[in-house]
Amino acid sequence: MRFFHDLSLSAVVAGFVAVLVGFTSSVAIVFQAAAALGATPAQATSWIWALGLGMGVTSIGLSLAYRQPVLTAWSTPGAAVLATASASMPEAVGAFMLCAVAIAVAGYTGWFAKVMNRIPTALAAALLAGVLTRFGMDAFGAMKTQLPLVSAMFAAYLLGRRLWPRYAVPGVLLVGIAVASLSGNLSWSAVQWSLATPVWTTPVFTLQAAIGVALPLFVVTMASQNLPGVAAIRAAGYDTPISPVIGTTGVATLLLAPFGGYALNLAAITAAICMSREAHEDPARRYTASVMAGVFYVAIGLVGGAVVGLLAAFPRELVVAIAGLALLGTIGAGLAAAVKDDRHREPALITFLVMLSGLSLWGVGSAFWGVVAGVIALVVQHYRFRSVAAPAKTR
Repeated sequence: MRFFHDLSLSAVVAGFVAVLVGFTSSVAIVFQAAAALGATPAQATSWIWALGLGMGVTSIGLSLAYRQPVLTAWSTPGAAVLATASASMPEAVGAFMLCAVAIAVAGYTGWFAKVMNRIPTALAAALLAGVLTRFGMDAFGAMKTQLPLVSAMFAAYLLGRRLWPRYAVPGVLLVGIAVASLSGNLSWSAVQWSLATPVWTTPVFTLQAAIGVALPLFVVTMASQNLPGVAAIRAAGYDTPISPVIGTTGVATLLLAPFGGYALNLAAITAAICMSREAHEDPARRYTASVMAGVFYVAIGLVGGAVVGLLAAFPRELVVAIAGLALLGTIGAGLAAAVKDDRHREPALITFLVMLSGLSLWGVGSAFWGVVAGVIALVVQHYRFRSVAAPAKTR
C-alpha cells in the first residue's frame, strides 16, 4: 500500500506533536463550553468522543483522498463563544446542526473558495506567519518559568538541525520528556483509563439559539478557523480543493452534533506542523503526517478523558516549546513569501501585524481583521478606478 511506503518516523512524530499541541492548548476551553451549557460529566466525555472521531476520520479520509496533508480541528473560538452562551444543551445541539448546515452550504456552493481565491498569496502567507509567530514567541517566553527544560529542548533543536535535520523535532520531544521526567514535572495522577461512551442529546430548534449560538459559531469558525486553515494550505504550496473539504467538515459536524461535535473546521497551527519539512523532506509524502494525526485523534476519541489526562501530564512549557520550535521553519517561509513581492509587501506586513496583535472585534478574531486590513491597504494603494470615456462629439 502506498501509504505505508510513504510513511516515516518523522511523519508519525509530526502527527503526534500536532495532536499534542491541539489538545493541550484548548481542551480546557471545550470543557468550559460544555459546562456552560449544563453538560453532565458523561456528556462532556461524549463531546471528546465526538470531536476526536470527527477530527480523526475527516483528517484520515481527506488526506488519503487527495494525497495532501489535510488536518481538521475543533473550533477553539467557537468553544469560547459557547462558554458565554445562554442556552440549554438541547437548544445548543440544535444550533450546532444549523451551523453545520451553513458550513456545508458555504463549502459545497463554492462561495468560500471564491473569497479565498481573491486573497493574494502574500496576504495569505502573512496571515499564516501571524498565526504561528505567537507560538514561536511563546516557546522562548517559556524559558521564564522552565529555563532548564526549554533550554535543553532548544539545544536539542539546534544540534538536531545540524546533525539530523529530518529528525530534529522527534529529538526535541524526547529530550523534553526526559528532562521533564527527571525533574519530576510529569504528572500521571490525572490519567484514568476508561472507554468513552457517546451520549445522544435530542436537538431543540429555537430562534434565540439560532441567532445567539448558531450564527456567531458559524462566523467565528469560518473567519477565525477556516480562513487561516486555507492560508496554511496555500502557503505550503498545496492545491487542495477547498470547497469539498469545507463541505465535508460541515457534514461531519451535522452527524456528530447530537453527541457534542459542535463545529469541525480546517486546522491551521497544527496543520502547519504536518506540512513542514520536519514532517517529511518530500512534500508529496507529508500527507502521512496528517493521517497519523487522524489516527491519534481517533484513539483520543475512543478513550476519551483518559487520553486527555495523559496529554495533560506534560508540563505546559514542554507543549509550548515543542510547538514553537516545530513551527520555526514554517514561520520563516511564511515571512519570506509575504515580503517577497514589493507590490504586496506593505499590505502583507499590515496583515501580519494585525494578526499578531490578537485584535478581536464583535467576537470575530484577528485572522479575519488581518485580511480585511491587508485588503483595504492593497485596494487603497494599487486599485485604479476605470475612467468613463467621454462620448465622442458628433458633427
